[in-house]
Amino acid sequence: MRVSSRRLGVYAVALAFAIVMNFILPRLMPGSPVDAMVAQLGPRATPAAVEASRRLGVYAVALAFAIVMNFILPRLMPGSPVDAMVAQLGPRATPAAVEAIKARFGAVDQPMLWQFVDYVKGLATFDLGVSVKYYPQTVVQVLGRSTLWTVFLVTTAIIFSLCVGVVLGAISAWRRGGRFDTIVSPLSVIMISVPPVIVALTTLFVFAVSLRWFPVGYAYDPNLDPAFDFTFVGSVFAHAILPVLTLSPFLIGEFQTTMRSSMISVLGEDYVTMGRAKGLSHLTVMFGYGARNAMLPVLTNLALMLGAVFGGSIVTEIVFNYPGLGLTLYTASIARDYPVIQGQLLLMTLATLGANFLVDLIYGLVDPRLREAV
Repeated sequence: MRVSSRRLGVYAVALAFAIVMNFILPRLMPGSPVDAMVAQLGPRATPAAVEASRRLGVYAVALAFAIVMNFILPRLMPGSPVDAMVAQLGPRATPAAVEAIKARFGAVDQPMLWQFVDYVKGLATFDLGVSVKYYPQTVVQVLGRSTLWTVFLVTTAIIFSLCVGVVLGAISAWRRGGRFDTIVSPLSVIMISVPPVIVALTTLFVFAVSLRWFPVGYAYDPNLDPAFDFTFVGSVFAHAILPVLTLSPFLIGEFQTTMRSSMISVLGEDYVTMGRAKGLSHLTVMFGYGARNAMLPVLTNLALMLGAVFGGSIVTEIVFNYPGLGLTLYTASIARDYPVIQGQLLLMTLATLGANFLVDLIYGLVDPRLREAV
């Protein structure tokens, strides 16, 4: 039975109200889950365990909020997967075919509350459903093809940008006010300000279309069969150069600015002065004493930028037709492929939360004072 748009809106408001109250009411009770866990641990409740419990609690709340928003946002788009598939069929959309499509994907016509229940059940059983765009492939199969390409692209861009940005920031701080600093620091601000879509289109037009130095798009030469050999791997890296260069300017600018500010404060510490007094080389003092202790704010900034990095990768993959999660999300949005959209956004959310948690763990390795604090 079809439900009117007004009634669906009522269900959506009721669901949103229930979610908010479900979050607020437990917090009106005395104590907290962390206190209960600490009480259960007893003498085993070390400061490190308490801090880990608090962080896991924060990540759990963020994940729950992301799951709810991941369900609601695709349904705010006009149309439905059934309408998109019927439109694709065109004159072949016989009444029997339309009924078959509704029978397979008719869940979108149910009340939103029941859709949410089915959605949560699917998450609990790791069943993300079947793709509408790539039917009969499952969402896991569709995302599995795209995830590796996005991981490769984003990881390469982050490592390259981190190395370049940290070195530029350290040198700018060491030579503060000099010619190098007056050129690099304003340039970093410009790189942060330019939108990724402008960088992507400019890079594509100049280096791929005009100069023809690099391939126009895709992840590798379509004429090659995927294989672990020099030809295929070389093609993969050649096709990744422009997308990586597109993602890198924003990251390099952020890392350079953060590293410069942190490095300037570190250079005034006593241990840096002692290193200079010992007669150590400039490179040893700059990187061994200064840059090493100035890295913590850079890692913090990296954790905060992960969402922007994934957002930039979406634009980059669309411009270069790179078969990653961004291009998959774009094609799924056009086709109103709710299962793929939900699975893709959930995967990116989990990746962002996991990367932030990993950065929290790395903090202690970079700065031993944090280990002593907990």
